Amino acid sequence: MDALVQLSFQVQRILAAVGAEHDLSIIQIRLLGILRDRQPGMLEVGQHLGLDKSSITGLVSRAEKRGLVQRTPSPHDGRGVLVALTPAGRRLAEQGEMQITRRITELTKVLNATQRKEFTQLASVLLNP
Repeated sequence: MDALVQLSFQVQRILAAVGAEHDLSIIQIRLLGILRDRQPGMLEVGQHLGLDKSSITGLVSRAEKRGLVQRTPSPHDGRGVLVALTPAGRRLAEQGEMQITRRITELTKVLNATQRKEFTQLASVLLNP
């Protein structure tokens, strides 16, 4: 169990370092990551991040002020809004993804190809029980 906790600390350090290079917090990196392939409503964003409504509103507002996300009215709910990456937010999300991938690949370089594949499969099982 200790090894999993230590690994999570390593990943958090990678996320924090990449975030610092772009003046982003870990939660802001996670927001950009969530928005890479979807345009969720605020409630869904909050559920993904484990944040309450007021926290997610502030997070999205700060990202919007930086020009990274935009809110649009939901076509299905007159009171709801959807959150999407702007072109600048998409570029930053792609840059961050490349940097994070490179650093995590470096972290796992001690594993051979078979071990990396097994590790990825096991991690997927833990994340999607």
